[in-house]
Amino acid sequence: SVEHKSTGGARYDVDSGGKHYGIADKAVSFAMPCPNTPGKASKLYQQFEEAQQISEKEIQVKLDISAELLVMAWEEAIEEDESHEVTPDSLIELIHSHKGSAIEKYMAWKLLRSDMAHVFFKDLKNHGRVVAFKAKAPKAVEAAKDQFCQTRVDEEICFT
Repeated sequence: SVEHKSTGGARYDVDSGGKHYGIADKAVSFAMPCPNTPGKASKLYQQFEEAQQISEKEIQVKLDISAELLVMAWEEAIEEDESHEVTPDSLIELIHSHKGSAIEKYMAWKLLRSDMAHVFFKDLKNHGRVVAFKAKAPKAVEAAKDQFCQTRVDEEICFT
């Protein structure tokens, strides 16, 4: 259940194994709608648990998003979108031309939160929760890329 605060925030009551936990809205990192049927909800939960454990490289493979495609998404955001914003859903739609599933959106969000993605994008927050990513200016990207590549010379992004 959700308790809405007069300050605009919310507090969630979560029941896990018979124990109730109160969670502030700003403590929630990522939210996705839950399927209505127990079987589908269980499957989504299992996929979510697996997605939480995989590495950045595994996410890139599962989403089929290389460093080169991330650069393309940044260029698209800089050139085409007035707000210069990218969301997990818009990233999947741009690269794969389809709406992302809940798990694809979560993995795209996780990828956009990675050190590599932070070379190109910065977090946009709403009530403490990262809701989108804003494309950095080209000069900021060059500086961030130089800094990133000083410690990770073997990364694909350092060769683009």
